[in-house]
Amino acid sequence: MEPIIIVLIILVVLVFIALMKTVQVIPQASAAIVERFGRYTRTLNAGLNIVVPFIDSIRNRIDLREQVVPFPPQPVITQDNLVVNIDTVIYYQVTDARAATYEVSSFIQAIEQLTVTTLRNIIGGMDLERTLTSREEINAALRGVLDEATGKWGIRVNRVELKAIEPPTSIQDSMEKQMRADRDKRAAILTAEGIRQSQILTAEGEKQSAILRAEGEARAAALRAEGEAQAIRTVFESIHAGDADEKLLAYQYLQMLPKIAEGDANKLWIVPSEIGDALKGLSGAVGNLGPMGSGGGSGPRITKESPRPRREQPPID
Repeated sequence: MEPIIIVLIILVVLVFIALMKTVQVIPQASAAIVERFGRYTRTLNAGLNIVVPFIDSIRNRIDLREQVVPFPPQPVITQDNLVVNIDTVIYYQVTDARAATYEVSSFIQAIEQLTVTTLRNIIGGMDLERTLTSREEINAALRGVLDEATGKWGIRVNRVELKAIEPPTSIQDSMEKQMRADRDKRAAILTAEGIRQSQILTAEGEKQSAILRAEGEARAAALRAEGEAQAIRTVFESIHAGDADEKLLAYQYLQMLPKIAEGDANKLWIVPSEIGDALKGLSGAVGNLGPMGSGGGSGPRITKESPRPRREQPPID
């Protein structure tokens, strides 16, 4: 009985293994390559698949999702003989599992080497400045070459990105100095423009202020002159309306004499000759005011000095 039990156990184990080999479950977004006696038979898609046990075998399982592969920095020489290190990232997707398995031994390595060679060809035709400012152009050119070359491998390159472009250290120092000088230059220009604009606005303000001040002074002078003219007209009209005589004029002369005498610097008085004529009319009025007017008082007397005879000049021949 024991040998029979052992045989049954072996048969159960073989059946279980056969069932496991027969039923193949492929995950979503994956594919499997089936070979029969070392020859490609078919590609298993996602889901439950049945194969012949011990005859069919799974050669390779391939992920059909988009993959991201970063490549290490590669030294590349530019057109102006400068070595730059460029990091690249490739976004690819397997579209044909059979071609990716049988057309190339390792499509990842093949893509990497193709990326390096293509990148050197593209960067070799550009100088450093254009290389640093033309990433989109480099990405588009690199993607076009890779997509065309990897199509027969069952690979589609969706996107190529340059992670970093690192020039030599000496070039980086020179670029930093140049950028710093440009920033200082722009700052100096902006400062000078600000000072210039400030001076222009200040001068314009002073000009407007001077114009307004001059207009105000001219208006004030005109108003003062107009006021004085009006005052003179008013006085003149009042005098003519009051019909002033010589006595009033003489009285006005006497009132003005103390004002003329004001001040310590007044050493010389100039008495107009017309004041004598005016005082003649005033003497009669003063005499009628009291005893001083009869001639017997002791008050001051005002006499008029007769004018000197004019000396005639002999005619000039």
